[in-house]
Amino acid sequence: MVKIRLRRMGAKKAPYYRIIVADSRSPRDGRFIEELGVYDPTADGEKIKVDMERAKYWIANGAQPTDTVRGLLKKVEA
Repeated sequence: MVKIRLRRMGAKKAPYYRIIVADSRSPRDGRFIEELGVYDPTADGEKIKVDMERAKYWIANGAQPTDTVRGLLKKVEA
């Protein structure tokens, strides 16, 4: 199963995430298929940048976004 999920990056206590498409069996920070965007919760006003065209493509082809990513995609669309 293919998932759209977050990949944690950044330093200790300073998280920075990349929104990726990956196989559900691969580790959190392991191999991925495609990078769709970034999410920085520590920036002023939360920085969210997503390629919505590609995200919609993956969802149409059966990729399941995690709850967190689903919320981020809704924020970007609004």
